[in-house]
Amino acid sequence: MDVLQLLLSGLANGCVYGLVALGFVLIYKATEAVNFAQGDFMMLGAFVMVGLVNPHFMGLNFWLAVPIALLIMGALGYLLDLAVLRFMFGQSQTAVVILTISLGFVIRFIAGVIWGHEPQSLHSPLALGDVRFGGVVLSLADIAVIVVTLLMTLALWQFFQRTKLGLAMQAASQNQMAAYYMGIPVKRVQGAVWALAGIVACVAGILYASKGAIDISSGFIGIKAFAAAVIGGFGSLPGALMGGIIVGVIEPFAARYLPTGYSQIAPYAILIFVLVFRPHGLFAQVRVKKV
Repeated sequence: MDVLQLLLSGLANGCVYGLVALGFVLIYKATEAVNFAQGDFMMLGAFVMVGLVNPHFMGLNFWLAVPIALLIMGALGYLLDLAVLRFMFGQSQTAVVILTISLGFVIRFIAGVIWGHEPQSLHSPLALGDVRFGGVVLSLADIAVIVVTLLMTLALWQFFQRTKLGLAMQAASQNQMAAYYMGIPVKRVQGAVWALAGIVACVAGILYASKGAIDISSGFIGIKAFAAAVIGGFGSLPGALMGGIIVGVIEPFAARYLPTGYSQIAPYAILIFVLVFRPHGLFAQVRVKKV
């Protein structure tokens, strides 16, 4: 029972990492850029929800606030691309990476100014109950994280495989100029993927805040999510989920059975192992870039 409890708890945490990792993969599949502010987007989405729901802020109904928060974060993602990232069109990926790292600092500063630096708890109905399976206990928030993550991974995978916009995003990531000359509105496509990444980050933030308190440093979960995306294969949506689950499951077992402190480095030890023996990730599909 102890092992099963650790496994299920790790699975729930891993699904949060997987959701954030999905944001990394979304942007990478569409632009071949790495958004190191994705964890901070998650943190901002959680705080937007706190501002909408908690009684000492706006005090809206939770289920009414969810679509509003998603729209806000989607709009912020699109406006970020429109106002900042489009000026990086044609620049190196290194410049975009540096920009997103700087953006993370800006988001943390703004969140601290608006919501303060003390931990906040989201008034969520998902945090009000537990479900027991024999001797194993799972919170409603944990179950919601697992179910929503699986559904979003499936939906996004279908989106990229079967929709014109998803195929256009992949074409733009292969070669922006060639896609532009073939009639694909590259800038609008990139705006759409940044909006979608903002929505995914908001979902992750709402679920993460339903599990416990958040503060402006919660965005550093993006570092573990990045490791999860690399472990799974940076261009693979199912790989992002599986990488997140691997990281999430490794942590509680390392904390339980290894000396103190080893749980903090266990995900990165796995990352190094994967990069040495399978550099493209466990579930990556290596492809030849078309030019």
